[in-house]
Amino acid sequence: FRTILWHQFGASIDMLENAITAAPEPVWSDGSSFQSFWYIAYHTLFWLDLYLEDSAGGFAPPEPFTLSELDPEGLIPERVYTQLEILEYLEHCREKCRVQLATLTTEKAQQLFINTEKARQVFTSAGWQDRTLLELQLYNMRHVQHHAAQLNLLLRQKTDSAPGWVGQTKQELHS
Repeated sequence: FRTILWHQFGASIDMLENAITAAPEPVWSDGSSFQSFWYIAYHTLFWLDLYLEDSAGGFAPPEPFTLSELDPEGLIPERVYTQLEILEYLEHCREKCRVQLATLTTEKAQQLFINTEKARQVFTSAGWQDRTLLELQLYNMRHVQHHAAQLNLLLRQKTDSAPGWVGQTKQELHS
């Protein structure tokens, strides 16, 4: 089950990467809102990273990223992150996902994801309930795919071109 889950989860990450890579600079940095291409890419990776944890306690994204996504006021970062920064974050998340899935045992899959109080406020407002780590990873994969599709739609609308479908990742689960 770990390999099957990785083939599909990895494909979602590949599709996100393809969309990020395909964005020309004017599309990438167009605006500073929740609908900006760069922000959607960042948002997706932040939550991918967080959901790959066993618990929300002690989570911190790598520099230069912050915990602004957990702010109940919905703050966006103070600056536009570059494609290179986002692609480096994507690689960080891909490797973290690979390790999480490679080490996922039946017992670990059944453990509940533990939220901090701050994270619980955000999750509860979105209809979130405590979930097992396995369900969280399925939810996480759906979230990545949702936003990869959103980015592909933006590319199609703004450039009349978007990357194609990835059926399964070509990367192996064990590195």
